[in-house]
Amino acid sequence: MIDRSTLAALAGLTLATLPGSALAATPNDATGTYLTEDGRARIRVEKCGPQNTNLCGYVVWLKVPLNDKGQPRVDFKNPDTKKQARPSLGHQLIMGLKPDADARYAGKIYNADEGKFYDVTMWADQPTELSVRGCMLGFLCGSQTWSKVNDVVPGQLTAATNQPGGPRSDAEWAPKPAAPKPGAKPAAPGTAPAAPAAE
Repeated sequence: MIDRSTLAALAGLTLATLPGSALAATPNDATGTYLTEDGRARIRVEKCGPQNTNLCGYVVWLKVPLNDKGQPRVDFKNPDTKKQARPSLGHQLIMGLKPDADARYAGKIYNADEGKFYDVTMWADQPTELSVRGCMLGFLCGSQTWSKVNDVVPGQLTAATNQPGGPRSDAEWAPKPAAPKPGAKPAAPGTAPAAPAAE
């Protein structure tokens, strides 16, 4: 017969081995606008995804927004040919990172300079900084610290994401329109929704 202390120890081992168990800590809030370590861009980081638990990020300012011909920079190295003409300013580079077991966010980041995606982990140990660790091929890794900024500089996009004057989500991260309720009829244009019937 197994005693209570042995049962408790087994239960603890089971919970510790479950992926994404309730024991995983919640990451610190990493949202905000950050200046990259090299000073070349400002990145707006915000919650995204169906339950607003993922982390997405967008380029909202570029130190050098124009190319050698004096035209706005475009994402010409993107492997998706449909995105090669999109402006570099406003594009999405942090691709819906998910909270991990280490209380950090992990997933993919897009590097427009190379047109490649890399594995990345982000976390905010300090409220004024975002730590960014990226890896190529799983072993060539490097870290940066991005600094939170609260001011607005000339040329910075300030509107909400997917609104005029704001950055743009990639299609898979753009908000989906609310699905109509089963059996509901769309209201005629220019009419107000009917009030609920009294019980």
